[in-house]
Amino acid sequence: MQRQKSILSFFQRPSPENQFKSGASLSGAPVPSSSSALHRAGSQQSGYSADDNTSNEHMLPPVIRGTDTPPEKPPRPLIPSRLPTGGSGDVVARPFASIMHKFVKRVKFEANPMAKRDGIHDDYVNIETMSSDPLNVSTSVEANNKNDGDGDLVSLELEPTTPGPETPAMRRFAPRSKRMQDEVDSVNENQHSLFLESSKRMKLIRESAQNKVADERVSEAAGSKFEWLNPAFIKDANGRRPNDPQYDKKTLYMPPGELAKMSASQKQYWNVKCRYMDVILFFKVGKFYELYELDAEVGHKELDWRITHSGVGKCKQVGISESGIDDAVQKLISRGYKVGRIEQVETANQAKARGSTSVIQRKLVHVFSRSTMTDGCIGPEAVHLLALKEGNNISKNGKTVYGFAFVDCAALRFWVGSMEDDASCSALGTLLMQVSPREVLYENRGLCVDSEKALRKYASTDSRPVQLTPAASSGSLLGASEIHELITSKGYFKGSSLSWSSAVGGERHQDLVICALGVLVDHLSRLMLGDLLRNGDILPYHVYGSCLRMDGQTLVNLEIFCNNVNGGLSGTLYKFLDHCLTAPGRRLLRRWICHPLKDVEEVNDRLNVVEAIATNEGLASQISEGLRKLPDLERLLARVKSSLGSSSTLLLPLVGERVLKERVKSFGHLVKGLRPGVDLLKVLQEKGCQIPSLSKILNCPAMPELHQFLSLFETAIEASFPDYQNHAVKDGDPEAYRTLAELFCERTAEWARVNHALSCADVLRSFAVAAGISGGPMKRPVLLPAGDENRGPVLEIRGLWHPYAVGENGDRPVPNDVYLGGHSGRSAGQNPRTLLLTGPNMGGKSTLLRATCLAAVLAQLGCYVPCDSFLLSIVDVMFTRLGAVDRIMSGESTFYVECAETASILQSASQDSLVLLDELGRGTSTFDGYAIAYAVLRHLLEQVDCRLLFATHYHPLTKEFASHPRVNLQHMAYIFRQDGEKELVFLYKLAAGPCPESYGMQVALTAGIPPEVVNSAAAAAARMKASTTESFRSSEARSTFSTLHEVWLRTLLAVSYGGSGGGDPPDEDASDTLLCLWHELRSFYTSQRPQQEIRVNF
Repeated sequence: MQRQKSILSFFQRPSPENQFKSGASLSGAPVPSSSSALHRAGSQQSGYSADDNTSNEHMLPPVIRGTDTPPEKPPRPLIPSRLPTGGSGDVVARPFASIMHKFVKRVKFEANPMAKRDGIHDDYVNIETMSSDPLNVSTSVEANNKNDGDGDLVSLELEPTTPGPETPAMRRFAPRSKRMQDEVDSVNENQHSLFLESSKRMKLIRESAQNKVADERVSEAAGSKFEWLNPAFIKDANGRRPNDPQYDKKTLYMPPGELAKMSASQKQYWNVKCRYMDVILFFKVGKFYELYELDAEVGHKELDWRITHSGVGKCKQVGISESGIDDAVQKLISRGYKVGRIEQVETANQAKARGSTSVIQRKLVHVFSRSTMTDGCIGPEAVHLLALKEGNNISKNGKTVYGFAFVDCAALRFWVGSMEDDASCSALGTLLMQVSPREVLYENRGLCVDSEKALRKYASTDSRPVQLTPAASSGSLLGASEIHELITSKGYFKGSSLSWSSAVGGERHQDLVICALGVLVDHLSRLMLGDLLRNGDILPYHVYGSCLRMDGQTLVNLEIFCNNVNGGLSGTLYKFLDHCLTAPGRRLLRRWICHPLKDVEEVNDRLNVVEAIATNEGLASQISEGLRKLPDLERLLARVKSSLGSSSTLLLPLVGERVLKERVKSFGHLVKGLRPGVDLLKVLQEKGCQIPSLSKILNCPAMPELHQFLSLFETAIEASFPDYQNHAVKDGDPEAYRTLAELFCERTAEWARVNHALSCADVLRSFAVAAGISGGPMKRPVLLPAGDENRGPVLEIRGLWHPYAVGENGDRPVPNDVYLGGHSGRSAGQNPRTLLLTGPNMGGKSTLLRATCLAAVLAQLGCYVPCDSFLLSIVDVMFTRLGAVDRIMSGESTFYVECAETASILQSASQDSLVLLDELGRGTSTFDGYAIAYAVLRHLLEQVDCRLLFATHYHPLTKEFASHPRVNLQHMAYIFRQDGEKELVFLYKLAAGPCPESYGMQVALTAGIPPEVVNSAAAAAARMKASTTESFRSSEARSTFSTLHEVWLRTLLAVSYGGSGGGDPPDEDASDTLLCLWHELRSFYTSQRPQQEIRVNF
């Protein structure tokens, strides 16, 4: 196919003597055109030099001044410049369509006229290459990165060999049966075509279809007129080729003297483009925006724009009018491209006033990307850009250290921090799940293999794509001291309420944090976001901090933010709780879910407010009515604040007017939108006398003073900008806006507190709504502080049901009681802290375990819990190990993933942790998996002693731990009917004791496996059970003597041995051990021989 494109390109290329002059009129009078110089410059190139004697030519500032005016587009010729001579057999240069029939073989085109009517043409045209090459074509193709918007280029080298006529020997060989069938098809096509030719309309449709196909073939085959843009020669600014590891795809090398051959408008474009090769640049020409060369290919591919050869230098070009530019930019950004706009900063008259040969000045004003959008269709969710820096050395405790910085451009807020991570990269996964960035900047070749795997793993959990961008710029090469000096000299973060050095100073690994911030600053400054850097707030960020710690895998397993089916919000905890009425409230809700509380007093304060809103309909109605009137105050305040110190943009004659109208509109919406918010907070402050917890959480500023201050600005808006939504710009408006904005932003900190208080009210109201509209009982939890030695860790739930799971008939799931620790549910003694759960497949084990963990999360968030009663001592860390997932792209097997997640649990779990392990060990052989499950369970039981939910299909484990005093054996109830057809009915109810088997055969039948296959499997299972009975026979004895009893007996023997040797008497721990052993032995023998009184004396 590539050779066919080359042949078509050869016949499309004009000959020098008949080439159409772009500056010629129809009468033959020449019309001057500055763009023709670029065409001549491109045709005069005969080589490519790697020596860059003028390496600084492409590093000019974005504002370019020239000496001529932009070229007008040449008129389309009405008469072709190349016609057939009419001689017999002689062919000279002629239009491409005139010779198309010599090189195009129609295959099934006319046989399907309805396809042409529906616009289906590409499947019915085939251009076949002759077996004996009339042309010697050499093709080189190199595809650039799709995310950077670079299309595929083709470099062609043709020898001027004139092709001869096609002969039978040159045709492709075909079998005789195929030739006979083609002849029959040809007759049918001819008969059908005679019927179609009777309609003029069908003739026009056919011609249009053929022209469209021909245009597409020519567009694909046509290469760039600039040799240094072809993939065979393209280099970055330092002369490196794409196969070089240090290649910088953001820059372009232009040979010495190339700019000198160009017109002034061409220089304007290429001086900017050579530094922004990863950005699609729209170039403003009059009332149109145009894309050239590589960018034109992207416009053709993504927006279906037709490529022409005109504009700046007669190169490939597509364009759109001013009215459609915003939609085009949004479409390209949504598909992952960065988009810039080179604007005209003066009118044509202003350019002529500087001189008759002066060119219109242009400047790169905006560069947009998916992660830095501040308005448009970005939605209510926060859009984050994250920069990551990994330490070169492992810390003393063997952990990897990271520094990070991320920004929400729409909210004008930066965060910085550092963290230490283990080999499983659990902390990195937590950061990625909490921040949910749209783009991640990381140092090229600065991350280890495990870190890159974690990036790609968690980037694929969300339904929204995450762009991973290596940072090969100067920001990643500077040291911490250079970055510190750069930020100070540029005046970045001078508008922050907290100095940037204070935000960084509290971090343990300051150098890594500063380096990550440097990468972020360099990226944003390149995107022309200096106002954001100067006025943004910078704050420290703690991945865990003083909150319930949930790592990234736990957030995925519990489906907190995205489900495991398609990565969407349906069936997630965030969706269940999200009844917010404002966009800032939704963003605060996500931050709260990422950081559940550990302080009992703070949790109870939230619960007090939720209870007050849920039981007081009048208060709930007032809050809802006030919140519905609010715009996105957080982003509006950020837009007004970011405009400070950028008055130079308002002085631009064309761009400034549009920017000023947008700023006036945002400022008016902010002032008018704050009024219902301030009024609502006044009402809530009055209610705070009755609900003390409400005033403590909202923490409002002095409202009477703010009320008066806001009234002044409402009056000023009415006076200066009465029609602020569609303001007509007048002289003096820039100064008036600047004065009002500066006065308003003097109280930015207080306005931010107002927005935060309103967001808190929105989230707490959302919690109350979730408790009221749920399909089952929702109760207020009772929380106890951690570390109570008398009680110990406890989790007691009665009537627990999954908050957003649906039963078979649409009803809520079957409620269950779960007891881990504590004394409830037992006549005497304390409940074990471990639940060893068995049951048939599909019996509801995983749902019960998830519901238990979600209930703990809801309780520490300050929400009501789906149950009849709930008692919990504060959980410090929550771990989950669920499902069997492999990571093919990371080269990690199912069993490796299991072991990595389990290792993180064993290393970090404490007595106050809540651990969930579901079917550990199923990713390897039966004996290895059983051994690992046994060892892990015993370690967590006897060494950590945490609250543990352990589900398994290894039934010998129930024998091993049947008599263990710290284990409670339970199973999911079921009914197995053996009359007639065997039927397994799931009851989804927690029952005492172990389950005898998993009933996998019945589940296989339910899933649709043929009965004969299931019967064969059942016979094989019986044989396997018989062969492995001896291997697990020793476990039968464990049902009456557990591993803990074994440890106690060994301790007793050690104490006895020490006592006989005249040593010191047993210490307190040894005495406690003997006492426990005495109680266990007494209970055992009493149950075995109740008629005989046994006395054990020591």
